[in-house]
Amino acid sequence: MSTTLHLSERLGTLGGIDAGKGAPLVLIHGVGMNSAAWGPQIEALSDRYRVIALDMPGHGQSAPLPETARLPDYVGWLHQALEALDLGPVSLAGHSMGALVAGGMAVEHPDQVTRVALLNGVFRRDPAAREAVKARAALIAQGVFDLTTPLTRWFAETPEEQSAREKVTGWLKAVDPNGYATAYRAFAEGDATYADRFAQITCPLLALTGSGDPNSTPAMAEAMARAAPRGRTLIIEDQRHMVNLTAPARVNAALEEWLAIPALAPVTGGGAP
Repeated sequence: MSTTLHLSERLGTLGGIDAGKGAPLVLIHGVGMNSAAWGPQIEALSDRYRVIALDMPGHGQSAPLPETARLPDYVGWLHQALEALDLGPVSLAGHSMGALVAGGMAVEHPDQVTRVALLNGVFRRDPAAREAVKARAALIAQGVFDLTTPLTRWFAETPEEQSAREKVTGWLKAVDPNGYATAYRAFAEGDATYADRFAQITCPLLALTGSGDPNSTPAMAEAMARAAPRGRTLIIEDQRHMVNLTAPARVNAALEEWLAIPALAPVTGGGAP
């Protein structure tokens, strides 16, 4: 079921989907999406877990952050959201921009995260990729909103992927332009923000991507997993960026396996083990 609640005068409204009962699993979507983008995972996992898919700031029903917000501000938002939801420590999964937020949360607030899954995340882009994504962020900030290029990059021409593409197209067309621009700039600049601190993530970490994702590459997923003490990598063959929608059965199976990994006792205060 969809839900909204008021966080604070500063952060405003929090939107999302809250389904099922059990240990809490929190899901954070990517730029331009909303909580419905986790539909296959909510359906598959809510019979055993309480699945809370949150709308990122400026997306869905969640209030925006200031236009100056960067990745640490999104991590701070998630910290306050989890405090407001009063869930205790959670399993946390993020896709794309959501993976950056989830990784930052596991670094900054390890006491709130029992395990973390980073789907199609970015990690230390090379200089050419960094300049390209910053250029896209600058165009988006100017109101230039190109749908065709990312959609072509994210989806193959198969009927199954084209069905997912139609859903994603609808979500991108519905997103608030200002919320999208703010999040995209944070996404463009955030690939190295917490990279040097992944050694502090002592909970189980899953880094998952598609073998054909040109921006959230298998090499990035492998680097994230190597950097974390309990990291592991899964590369799903013949898939691109929206893997949770285009290969839901394989992603759901990977998440179930990750959720079954015993978590360490919560660590407070950060710092390498």
